[in-house]
Amino acid sequence: MNKMFPIEAGAQIRLADLQRALAPGTHLELTDQCAREIDRFRQYLESVIAQDDNPYYGINTGFGSMYRLRIPDDQIEALQINLIRSHAAGAGRPIPVDVARLVLLLKILTLSKGHSGVRRKLVDQLILYYNRGLVPVMYEFGSLGASGDLAPLAHLALTLIGQGAFYDGNGIADAAPILAQHKIDPIDLGAKEGLALINGTQYSLAYAVWSVLKAEKLMAIANLCAALSCDAFDCNISPFDQRIHAVRPFRGQQAVARSLRIWLEGSEIANEGDKELQDPYAFRCVPQVHGASLDTLYHAVSVVETEINAVTDNPLVFPDSGAILSGGNFHAQPLALIMDFLAIALAELANISERRTYQLLSGDRDLPTYLTRQAGVQSGLMILQYTAASIVSKNKQLCTPASVDSIVSSKGQEDHVSMSANAATKLYDVCNNCWSVLAIELMTAMQALEFRLPARTSPSLEEIRQAYRDCVPFIASDEVLHAHLVRTETFLLDLDLKTTDQS
Repeated sequence: MNKMFPIEAGAQIRLADLQRALAPGTHLELTDQCAREIDRFRQYLESVIAQDDNPYYGINTGFGSMYRLRIPDDQIEALQINLIRSHAAGAGRPIPVDVARLVLLLKILTLSKGHSGVRRKLVDQLILYYNRGLVPVMYEFGSLGASGDLAPLAHLALTLIGQGAFYDGNGIADAAPILAQHKIDPIDLGAKEGLALINGTQYSLAYAVWSVLKAEKLMAIANLCAALSCDAFDCNISPFDQRIHAVRPFRGQQAVARSLRIWLEGSEIANEGDKELQDPYAFRCVPQVHGASLDTLYHAVSVVETEINAVTDNPLVFPDSGAILSGGNFHAQPLALIMDFLAIALAELANISERRTYQLLSGDRDLPTYLTRQAGVQSGLMILQYTAASIVSKNKQLCTPASVDSIVSSKGQEDHVSMSANAATKLYDVCNNCWSVLAIELMTAMQALEFRLPARTSPSLEEIRQAYRDCVPFIASDEVLHAHLVRTETFLLDLDLKTTDQS
């Protein structure tokens, strides 16, 4: 039986709510009150169009720099169709299907607030797509992150008029036969509806939501890897003492220090004597570095949840005060800035992780060079650090901010843009790259811990070590490492930290 996710008028959606809506088998449903509100806003818009001869942007005028051109009443619907067709000019790769599904969900949520003035019929059609698993195909390039994510969202809107494409299994299929297969008729777009579909931030926001949700687990995995590496490198655990962090009380720093203390509680290795007085920064400063990234994530969550509940269309309909107002809520500067910031924060998790990997392979602290017993004849895990180094350098290139860029479009009418879509796709790549770097650290730390036996790490980390050894063996002699690295990434992705994540 399908689970229902009600879309309620005025409800504040949190990331946890989105995760419930995204769960397999979940169907969306407008509440009666929400449906009535959508109708009320639309009725007001239609009454204004019928009775008022004033120009309203994108309703009875042209778009962008053509805003001065008045559109005859008998061309208002054609205006919307032409808008969608002409703006479906995306380029590059189709975006990942899980991100595209998020775009669809976010578009439904914002249109359901009513201020875009669309008919309930249009919202119902998008909900039908979602509930049937029909995800429109969108392309990577075509949004400047201002005036809406125009080209990507136009490709979504195309499917409503029987054009465009849907994801179909592992491929892509034209929309018309897919709609016919599901007995769904295309719809005609009414006044303002084409503009409402493309004039929003949902493409950029979908990447931001996806990345924030992944970043939450990345943070937990990074703390886990750091704890394993600290014992593998025989570190002094005094830098994690709560008294140190109480006098520099950043929320993230304190949370990471607490996480490390809990992960390492009961460790035989950590409690052995004869520790070095001070360890390299990659170990000693984990709370400060991971913590700063975690504080960035906290801020990103706040921005993203605000945008989830926002209306980013233009113009906006306000029946209670009797107004249709043009503005700039489509400008995605808040998202662009925070996605650039979060990309930097996540890249730093990978940067410091690579440094710990390097130290573990260096032959210090009674560990064999490259973690092999026959260095020279064998190379051990040497090249894992090369791979990590190449990835973190790629991340540094990706972290060049998109939001400081702007380019003029639409004959100078759109003279400052956010480039949020470029920030979004870069952040997506940084997130995925971080998994690989952390997997390399985990693989290296697990190898190093074998050389600490019979002394063992903490019970909670030993449990994870044993589970890991069920899928990736100790590397006793040189062999192809790629397959082990792939299995390590899968191990991390599948690792359930709901009970063991101490961050």
